[in-house]
Order: sequence, then structure tokens, then C-alpha cells
Amino acid sequence: METKNLAQLYELPALAWGPVRAQLDQGFDQVPERAGAARQTTWLTTTNQDGSPHTTPVGAVWIDDAFWFQSGDGARKARNIVRDPRCTMSVSIADYDVVASGTAAKIDDPKAVERVVARWFAGGWPVRVDETGYGLTAEFNAPSAGPAPWFVYRLTLDSATALQTSAPGGATRWRF
Repeated sequence: METKNLAQLYELPALAWGPVRAQLDQGFDQVPERAGAARQTTWLTTTNQDGSPHTTPVGAVWIDDAFWFQSGDGARKARNIVRDPRCTMSVSIADYDVVASGTAAKIDDPKAVERVVARWFAGGWPVRVDETGYGLTAEFNAPSAGPAPWFVYRLTLDSATALQTSAPGGATRWRF
């Protein structure tokens, strides 16, 4: 792993990836009814066909050093990923603002899909796997999600940047 201290100007040491990863491993609350400081939104940025960015909030989870999210095939984010899988995910967690970059891929492994669905279900979204073994269905999703089925994607990280939001502060980028 390559580490670059982005806060040398302020004579702050480079951050360690371990504490950032540990907070991601703890999970983050995305339940809409729990608005306020305890609720985190994950933001996915993909690239439109004309090269402009497309940023949208997504329900994501962190499992096995990767962000996992869902989308219907007709959504712009899914169409963008088919054309160019490079994307970023950002989230503010307890002590860090994190932006992770890498490539996203649609998951067709039923065991992996079931594992991610179990995490979403435990977090309060009554989602389930459909009869195909990799499509998702639920009574509700984001208003812009379109009709089910939705599919699971994994964002495999190439790099991550974190800004420590608590004292002493700091900012670091890691390349994996």
C-alpha cells in the first residue's frame, strides 16, 4: 500500500488506514427515519457518456474491504458502470470523511448477493433475493430506483482518501 500525507503543510502526520477501515467495518447508519448527525449518506459518482460526473446517493454497505451498492439496470449509474466501471464512493463516518475510488462490477454470485442482502436487511431495509438468486426485490427502494429487480454491485478500491474530522486532524491518500 502506498501512503501519501496530504496534510504536511500543517505538520500533521499521515493517517493510518487501520482506524479508517475499522470504522468502516463497524458499519454506518443509513435509515431515513434517523435523520441528523447519526445518519450517513453514501454518494456514488460515475462518469456520464459525455465525460461529466454523475453523483447520486446510494444505499451502500462496507464488507470485505469494498463498498457494495445496488441499482436497477435502467438507472444512469448502472448504464455508466457498464460503459466505464471507474467510480468513487464517499461517506462521512465518525472521525473521517472518506472518498474511495476504484472499479464497480455487477455481482452474479448468489452467495455474495445473499450476504450483502442480509446486511441491508439487518440495517432495516426489508429486501430479499428474488427467484434468480441475484436480483433484489422489496416493498420500497429509493424513489428514483425504478421497479425491481435491482442488482448488487461491488466497488473494488484502487485508492482511498480520508480527512480526519476530529483532533488532531489530518488527510491521507492510500493506493492499494
